[in-house]
Amino acid sequence: MNPASSSSPGPAPTPSGLTLAQYLIRRLQDYGIRHVFGIPGDYILGFYTQLERSPIQTIGCTREDCAGFAADAYARCNGMGAVCVTYCVGGLSVCNSIAGAFAEKSPVVVITGSPGLRERVNSPLLHHKVRDFRTQLEVFEKICVAATELTDPSTAFREIDRVLDAVARFKRPGYIDLPRDLVNVVPTVSYSYQKPDTTSDPLVLQEAGEEAERLLTQARKPIILAGVEIHRFGLQDRLLALAEQSGIPIVSTLLGKSVIRETHPLYAGLYEGAMGHAAVTQFVEESDCVLVLGAFMTDINLGIYTANLDPGRCLYATSEQLRIRHHHFQGVILSDFLEELIRRQPATAPRPLPAGLPPRNPPYVLQSEAPLTISRLMARLNEQLDDTCVVIADVGDSLFAATDLVMSRRTEFLSPAYYTSMGFSVPAALGVHFAQPSRRAVVICGDGAFQMTGQEFSSLVRHGFAPIVIVNDNSGYGTERALHPGDWKFNEIHGWNYSRLTEVYRGGTGYEVRTEGEFDRALTKAWADTSGPSLIHVHTSREDGSETLRRLGQRMSQRI
Repeated sequence: MNPASSSSPGPAPTPSGLTLAQYLIRRLQDYGIRHVFGIPGDYILGFYTQLERSPIQTIGCTREDCAGFAADAYARCNGMGAVCVTYCVGGLSVCNSIAGAFAEKSPVVVITGSPGLRERVNSPLLHHKVRDFRTQLEVFEKICVAATELTDPSTAFREIDRVLDAVARFKRPGYIDLPRDLVNVVPTVSYSYQKPDTTSDPLVLQEAGEEAERLLTQARKPIILAGVEIHRFGLQDRLLALAEQSGIPIVSTLLGKSVIRETHPLYAGLYEGAMGHAAVTQFVEESDCVLVLGAFMTDINLGIYTANLDPGRCLYATSEQLRIRHHHFQGVILSDFLEELIRRQPATAPRPLPAGLPPRNPPYVLQSEAPLTISRLMARLNEQLDDTCVVIADVGDSLFAATDLVMSRRTEFLSPAYYTSMGFSVPAALGVHFAQPSRRAVVICGDGAFQMTGQEFSSLVRHGFAPIVIVNDNSGYGTERALHPGDWKFNEIHGWNYSRLTEVYRGGTGYEVRTEGEFDRALTKAWADTSGPSLIHVHTSREDGSETLRRLGQRMSQRI
């Protein structure tokens, strides 16, 4: 999966005679968008009609927030995604998904219809309206990098390009509101797209490169800490070029997991502070020069602030800032900084990986009659994964236990590891399958997360996809139990016969398992079955949990 670069595509054809809807659709295509997720409603029906007449395929979802999660996953795989919903009841329903995309830097375009300008005279009480006609716009201005309401045809094309340029450049969501009586309006003014200038300041770049080269050359124990922006900006090849020519080992954050293939000889593992593997934590924290590339230092990435990284030993480069030790450099683009380091070829000291790191191919011996645990589930799944898979881990121990999975290709692990919104995974599978139809999604989610958005399994059936959805049923919110020990009723949920839901959805195959042997047989059958989706209902103990979750619980419970 190769997300698009951060730059905008070339100039669009002269939009003479195009309506606002036609121009917007054409520009979405220019950015590689082939599918738009959403749910129609009367304020957006005119634009939906134009979409259906275009090469872009509309993908109906069961809920607006599911459409947002699907578009988010599509964007992570494709470079940009889009969701299209109606006014307020649709737009406000998708807010949580878009907030997550903003937090985790996923470039999703939100397109919404709204009441026509002629309908707004004297501020009537139209259906879906909340407070006034700008309420939805003002909400999305808080969770998008750029937002516009296309109320003036003479500036509409320019506004569309402004928002799309910002989405592409900053890898965050953008918002476009199209009043329904302007969908088929043809602007009478001429317009020519001008690509924005996004180059680095050459003098600042040179000075930053000099200081970075000096620190890396002096270092005896350098390391690269790679994060999610390496995924988003398609910089994996540049990262590897720098690491391989210099011999610097690489670790990744949890949000950046699979930034490179995890069998690469320079890959040392996930860095999660005290939450993570002790050998990895020690290897990072004893480094005398930490080159942080595209990583956000969130509480989860830092192991609930148990990480011990001295700013005086860090070079911190993201799309938003460049800081070398305590020096700040303005006007330097992340990709240019990487290219500058590669050009300079810093002569760093060779640093072998230490003993005691997590094994690349951990052995798994089946204990057929043993009750299945989440850790043993991951160990068995590790044997099955191949380079055709994309693993999607939902929030909770689905995510924390999945840190033990070894990704054999890059950008094949998706999760909401910073914003941590439950319910991401099943809708995300829909987005992955449309973005990368040659790949197969393996979904890992808890019973609580599945009950939130599992209805999107219906869309997977509808479109004939064959993901494998593993539902870990521990009778409630297992992560909350670890964070707040005690027999609390609010952490319990009503149990479902998950494996029987395939009968409700009229497609797919369900399995119910309790032991390692039953899971082994179910996974083997599901892997061989590409006729439709598989749903494996896994029963685990209420007290079960991965080691990562246990460490997290110990840290967080002190605060809770």
